Amino acid sequence: MIGRGKPACEDGGMSSGSSGPGPAIRAVGRAMNALVARAPATWPLLRAPMRSFFDRQADGWDERTGAGSAEHLAPLAAALLVVRPPPERALELGTGTGTGALLIAREFPLARVRGVDLSEEMIRLARRRIGLDPDGRVAFKLADASSLPYKDDSFDLVAQLNMPPFFRETARVLRPGGHAIVAASWGAATPFYTPPAVLERGFRRRGLEAVESGEAAEGTFTVMRAPGPARPGD
Repeated sequence: MIGRGKPACEDGGMSSGSSGPGPAIRAVGRAMNALVARAPATWPLLRAPMRSFFDRQADGWDERTGAGSAEHLAPLAAALLVVRPPPERALELGTGTGTGALLIAREFPLARVRGVDLSEEMIRLARRRIGLDPDGRVAFKLADASSLPYKDDSFDLVAQLNMPPFFRETARVLRPGGHAIVAASWGAATPFYTPPAVLERGFRRRGLEAVESGEAAEGTFTVMRAPGPARPGD
């Protein structure tokens, strides 16, 4: 859920301009992302520092980084166009202040959408956007993407923008025929970026198949699909 926008090196190393985040935060993010993608057992060592970082950064996050802007959301928006039939239940991992989950809700107006994030402060801000009704069409929950509080086969769509992939949990909560999206706002310049080849290999080990990879604005996206019969309308 790393964003981009005004210079803010003192607030996490963000930089303005078309290149996205500055080199320091990009290097740290890429190293952490590679560890999680290739060695998920390292995540417990990284979880507390990650939570602390985003808790500290939450207030003013969208204004400083441009999170929620058309440019920031472009690869996720492009990936959603590939998802057919429309999902009944969708989940966004690493939702941050909720802008991605709300985009999903706008794209699929009949879907029930859930957003989860490790940061309590980010979830607090996300809930401000829609209220606290847990039975609403859009709701946010404090949760770790490596151990989701949902049953197997709970969602038709699991999406994430600018965060490390958790292959096992994504595949576990995905319904047969459901889609998984991994998007990065600035492609390889995104701190939490995973190359399409690594994504496809990781998801194929969990039984998913590649649907499409592409670019939108400065970003990239990969769409995978779980095996099983599609719902009517596909």
